[in-house]
Amino acid sequence: MAWRAQLSRNLKELRFLFCQTSPASAQTREFLHKSYKDLKTLNPKLPILIRECRGVEPQLWARYDVGVERCVNLDGLTEAQINNKLEELGQLLNCWKWDIISSSFITTNL
Repeated sequence: MAWRAQLSRNLKELRFLFCQTSPASAQTREFLHKSYKDLKTLNPKLPILIRECRGVEPQLWARYDVGVERCVNLDGLTEAQINNKLEELGQLLNCWKWDIISSSFITTNL
């Protein structure tokens, strides 16, 4: 899982949103319980925000440069699937390139 150490290169912030008590958020809570320490040790300067809110569907938000954000719904995903989604978001920046003419991101190879 060498990609975990590269998260802070591509991401400016990670945000996990979930409910403290709902069964839909159970896997997200378990994933964070097991993985947070490793993620933070490998990426000490990357803000990893944990937002608990009653009744909210579990979500993972990734913020990149220039305020670009992407969200993944984690409802019904296993810990392994959440890990895969995190890896995809961490590598997503490699699929973008900056278009100087239009001053916006364009996606490639998605």
